[in-house]
Amino acid sequence: MKRPRILLADDHAMICAGFQKLLEPQYEVIGSVADGLALLKSAPELKPDLIVIDVGMPLLNGLNAGRELKNLMPSVKLVFLTMNPDPDVAAEALRIGASGYLLKNSQSDELLRAVHEALRGLTYITPQIARSMEQAYIRDPRSLERPRDLSDRQRSVLQMLAEGRSPKEIAYLLRISLRTVRFHKYRIMEELGISTNSELVQYAIKHSIIPPPL
Repeated sequence: MKRPRILLADDHAMICAGFQKLLEPQYEVIGSVADGLALLKSAPELKPDLIVIDVGMPLLNGLNAGRELKNLMPSVKLVFLTMNPDPDVAAEALRIGASGYLLKNSQSDELLRAVHEALRGLTYITPQIARSMEQAYIRDPRSLERPRDLSDRQRSVLQMLAEGRSPKEIAYLLRISLRTVRFHKYRIMEELGISTNSELVQYAIKHSIIPPPL
């Protein structure tokens, strides 16, 4: 019987190795990638049934990569992992079509359960996050509303700017012109109502586009 195919997306090699060891008795782990751009390139080629995806990846975070993947591969299942217990992040993951959401400090059998339920067409949210989402909604029903929409390309540019990458480096990584990067930056700042690079970084941290500094 053919085993479901799983792709791992995490920028920590040891974590990927641990997940692979955990999953391989039941599933076929077909590879791993370390950033969101690599994920967007590899997933359509490898055609996984499910992707275990870190939220805080470089170049393109897991949420933005997952959003683009759901447009490219609507049937793929996404199980998100994060160190950040923010219910807003979980709410955004569910909005883009996540089938699972759990914390990296969860027990190993919880990941197995999330993968199993996702492949059955169900959704698994770790209890701690589910409680936080419920409490946040009770306090303020608007608290889990999504942030102002940006295009997929704008989200990519925003993340790389917030990571401190130069417009020239961003143009190379995204294979677009320097002029296009500068235009996107202008439109992002205009759309978000911010005027400085510091405000841009603060916005990216607030909306979990990049992780907060340690």
